[in-house]
Amino acid sequence: MSLPHPGSAARRRTLGALSAGVLAAAMVATLSPAQAAQAADEAGGLREIDPGAADLRSAETFEDGRYIVLLTQPSIAAYDGGTPGLAPTKAAPGESLRTGTSAFGDYRSFLARQQRSTASAVGAEVVRSYTVATNGFATELSAEQAAELSADKDVYAVLPVEARSIDARDNSASFLGMYGKRGVWKKQAGSQRGAGSGIVVGDLDTGIWPENPSFTGDPLSVTPTGPWDATVDPLGTTTMRKSDGGTFRGACETGEEFAVADCSTKLIGARAYPDTFVDSVPEDEYSPAEFLSPRDGGGHGSHTASTAAGNVVRGVTVDGIDFGEVTGMVPGASIASYKVCWEDTDPDTGGCYTDAILAAIDDAVRDGVDVINFSISGALETVVDPVEIAFAGAADAGVFVAASAGNSGPTASTVAHNSPWLTTVASSTYRNFEGTVELGDGSTYLGAMVDREGLPAQTPLVDAADAVAAGADPGEAALCGPDTLDDAAVDGSVVLCLRGTYDRVAKSAEVERAGGVAMILVNPAASSLDADLHAVPTVHLPDTALPAVSAYLDTAETPTAALLPGNESEEASAPLPVVSGYSSRGPALANDSDILKPDIAAPGQSVLAAVAPPSNSDRDFDLYSGTSMAAPHIAGLGALLMAENPTWTPQMVQSAMMTTATSTRTEKGGSSRDAFAQGAGQVAPAAMDRPGLFITSTPRQWYGLLTEQGLDTGVESRAAGTVNLPSIADHAVVGSTTVTRRVTSQVAGTWRVRGRVPGFSVRAVTPTVTAPRAGVSRKVTLEFTARPGTALEQWRQGFVTLTGPTTVRMPVALRPTALEAPEVVTGTGTTGSTDVTITSGSTGEVDLATLGLAQAESTEGAVGIGESAGYCVPVADDSEVLRLDVDAADDSSDLDLVAIPTNAACSAATGPEVSSATGSADESVTVEDPESEAYAVFVDGFAAGDDGAPMAFRLDTYDLGASDTLGGFTVSPDPLPVTQGEESTYTASWTDLAADNRYLGLVRYGDTGLATTVEVSTLGGE
Repeated sequence: MSLPHPGSAARRRTLGALSAGVLAAAMVATLSPAQAAQAADEAGGLREIDPGAADLRSAETFEDGRYIVLLTQPSIAAYDGGTPGLAPTKAAPGESLRTGTSAFGDYRSFLARQQRSTASAVGAEVVRSYTVATNGFATELSAEQAAELSADKDVYAVLPVEARSIDARDNSASFLGMYGKRGVWKKQAGSQRGAGSGIVVGDLDTGIWPENPSFTGDPLSVTPTGPWDATVDPLGTTTMRKSDGGTFRGACETGEEFAVADCSTKLIGARAYPDTFVDSVPEDEYSPAEFLSPRDGGGHGSHTASTAAGNVVRGVTVDGIDFGEVTGMVPGASIASYKVCWEDTDPDTGGCYTDAILAAIDDAVRDGVDVINFSISGALETVVDPVEIAFAGAADAGVFVAASAGNSGPTASTVAHNSPWLTTVASSTYRNFEGTVELGDGSTYLGAMVDREGLPAQTPLVDAADAVAAGADPGEAALCGPDTLDDAAVDGSVVLCLRGTYDRVAKSAEVERAGGVAMILVNPAASSLDADLHAVPTVHLPDTALPAVSAYLDTAETPTAALLPGNESEEASAPLPVVSGYSSRGPALANDSDILKPDIAAPGQSVLAAVAPPSNSDRDFDLYSGTSMAAPHIAGLGALLMAENPTWTPQMVQSAMMTTATSTRTEKGGSSRDAFAQGAGQVAPAAMDRPGLFITSTPRQWYGLLTEQGLDTGVESRAAGTVNLPSIADHAVVGSTTVTRRVTSQVAGTWRVRGRVPGFSVRAVTPTVTAPRAGVSRKVTLEFTARPGTALEQWRQGFVTLTGPTTVRMPVALRPTALEAPEVVTGTGTTGSTDVTITSGSTGEVDLATLGLAQAESTEGAVGIGESAGYCVPVADDSEVLRLDVDAADDSSDLDLVAIPTNAACSAATGPEVSSATGSADESVTVEDPESEAYAVFVDGFAAGDDGAPMAFRLDTYDLGASDTLGGFTVSPDPLPVTQGEESTYTASWTDLAADNRYLGLVRYGDTGLATTVEVSTLGGE
């Protein structure tokens, strides 16, 4: 995620991993001219900024608008006691959150009062309260109010509301082995129609089209006639007894073309969150298919809900094509729809607003859903994100969450939702909708096509780029954009269109408008092949076909083409399943890539499911592609597992699916081990109910991870690689790495532990796991050692497998790296030395290069809460590293540090800011190869110390350049002999430094990009 940056380093303290944390708006502290001159002289060029420099931060200040304010007190889902008079509300392991208890109500009232008090302290009001999965509120704030709230010690974060997007792109149930006497439904649920009975699947999306046969059910009773009746009261409150003994208490909210009668025993709840959309978008800019109610106008929400838990609908025919049966993964489950996504006529606005998403998560958990499907985009670079944190609360409350991985593949490091507490889903193929293009010269090219008739006769072929309508842009015409094709040039022809910019079906609509009779859609670069229901017969070809088809168009006197159903080419049909080209890939940008994402793959390409007719050519069902379509398969299968195993936790469900998954296929048909594409592999429903062993993470581990990444949760910090997940990743293996996972038995037995990762030898320190009964926990320790000659800085992927009564498999991704070196070493004395020990990933020699030492330029100051002190720091022409340190006099206070590149006068910004805003008193910023003439540096007061006095500090600046070398700074030996996996030590030395100063230097290691900072103090005349 990249949040807008509205101001205040105060908030970046809690969201330190985000590029978008918030910085408190405050005027720069100033001195008199005489004081400023004296300070500049003493600082050797470092000087205070005059009041006009506050303009540098004008772009960084808060703006008036809608905000989410997150508070420090734990949410209901996370609260395990500690506040006098309030009993714990956190769910016990394996149980759902108990929402009907007095403890729940008392603590919820306490949080609501706290929120109102926090808001009223700045003259604001709570617009919407979140208490269950997160503790916070949405509110309208002026810039001044937002800045004031950001300095409140009870506030974690003040974040502007942002809009996110949905992840959209024979049947999938058949491919997954759900049918038949030995199928999953019969085996695990007793029947298809009863699968998931008593479970509620919550879908956060664009709403739902209740008339679709996928969602029809019996009318809700006004008064119950039996203990299991689903009821609704006159206010639309719905109630349903669940199979685990709990109760779903939701709402059937009314609105535009949506009545209480639209809910049923199938659609047990429907809520909508339009506030921000209504406040942000003029009514005349709403999409014509939008409804201010839970009704779905776009179709995405209906598609995802029906894929997860839609009814069995037989004999589905779309555009004359018989598709047979359409079904959700758990046809017997009930659905609760939470409409958080809205559409207008501007592609740059509308969307899925974060305040609505937080409210929906809160409501869904409190209502009592068992599963949440979230086919919406999410954070890429961090898990310290409001929505991700809310999902931690949901998982903590016993709710299984499936989220889409994103549609930015096949580019690496594009995967979203990198939190360990939810299951991130990649998209895979499950069926080849094939069609063949036959050119007039007899050559054939295999692609994707749904149409069963095609265009069998050779028909004139036109390149859209050569059929440009008068006044249209040729580039847009090549893409078959709206109103870009010339009717006379296209009429009666097959049209070649390039993929991109516009919806695929919009391109065939433009071909039809201009009189074309068929379309050849070609990828200009590597991507997926998608079978869509087009306006004219269409074959979608891969990028590899484009050069030959283009060459034929250029050379043939009268080019023609025919579109033939099925595979009539000489090419082999694509293997199944293959991870879709658009499916986002790892390694994850978050967590230093030490948590492997995505987790698992499921069918997501050309999935037929329910849609909303207004935006889908009046169809009730349509083919969609995207990780949006993959996630609800996993949500539905998760619901199936929870229905049959009510004591399972969400992490047991995640583990069961991942450890029993099977490899997807490569394009050549082999087994894939690309964990960054498939995660653990393709979900295998037939095996998931009996994994044998569980590998599960815990809420304490999640909150420890959040602490490690800058969010003060009160739980001890934990590195990402130590979270107990059914996958293993390490981005920096120096020689070898040891990984431990704890497994818990589902059945008695003994499992043999093995691992295979190309380029590594794998030693099972724990060679076998023996469990005399179910419920026994054991540690499994594995040592991975890079083999000599293994290429460094390249990821290697494989599996660890435990074989016994069942087969348990974990994906592994390891990246051997050159060396491991300390970030900082210290030394003292005007003449002295310090030893530095490193570990190398290879055998040979490492070249060492020194930079510095440079002497600190220092100044002192003091700020109050919400105040800033500003300084202009010049940068030398040959500067290679600029280091800025702020040292608080009182370690119980909290200061933040921001540096903005500027011109020499520090009067105009020349680039984006860098900052350090942790929860500690001291902060440090390092700028590599600074290109600006100077930096405007701000020391911000976030929280006063124990005595409440203004926060005194010292600011030290170091400018390291090749010509700025003090103390004869050297290292020995150079080069340093190293042996793979072993420690090697060198000595850094200096002589004749001036007393009573601080110095800084760097030691760089060859071309690895790594360095160790050497800090030397000569204070006290040492």
